[in-house]
Amino acid sequence: MNVSPAQAPASPIVPPPAPPVVPLALAPTTGPPNIYDILKKATQFTTFIQLLKITQVGDQINIQLSKNQRLTVFAPADDAFANLKLGTLNKLTDQQQSELMQFHVLTSFYSGSQFQTVSNPLPTEAGSGGRFPLNITTTGNSVNITTGIVNATVTRTIYSDNQLAVYHVDKVLLTYDIFGPPAPARAPAPSKAKKKAPSSDAEAPSGSSNDDASVIPSGAIGLVYNALNAICFIVSVVAAFS
Repeated sequence: MNVSPAQAPASPIVPPPAPPVVPLALAPTTGPPNIYDILKKATQFTTFIQLLKITQVGDQINIQLSKNQRLTVFAPADDAFANLKLGTLNKLTDQQQSELMQFHVLTSFYSGSQFQTVSNPLPTEAGSGGRFPLNITTTGNSVNITTGIVNATVTRTIYSDNQLAVYHVDKVLLTYDIFGPPAPARAPAPSKAKKKAPSSDAEAPSGSSNDDASVIPSGAIGLVYNALNAICFIVSVVAAFS
């Protein structure tokens, strides 16, 4: 009986090694970064993306990035918008919505470590200081943001490539210019005092009158008085003998 040689066991199939997982915060990009693509990959930023498109602030960010400008974006997730008071966004005008989005964009690039040495208030695309205060403080690895209306915290880095930094914040950064008390009204300008018109019955200067013919010299008044007394005496005498 012919005995066939035993078949060699099949070699196990070894899958190729998986590519290393690169955190999104360090993901390489080709060309200038695109804020819409970054937020879409991060997910859970639907409302923020819609507002960036409606106000065209997202388009402006991409234009600035294409010109090599360095920026920092604070991105609230959908749950942060859901926690706003009902109707908060619907009450805003188009200009106020644009201002709100611009307030989430710093005019410079800040890495996480740079937040420890920043000078407050930080300039935003909406403005700086006054009615646009945005101040950052750090405690250990915690980065806190205050706007005069809300206190927010940076929860994680979404993206960073030394030109653009995008950070997830746990609250919508409400700007003081929109949600703070109204600016005090300017005081009205003092009115000029009107000149007082001269009184019509003001005492005329001594020795003068509006009608010189009616002025009787003081010496003549005595003579007239004496003449009247004499006439009255004569009349009384005549009446007594008649």
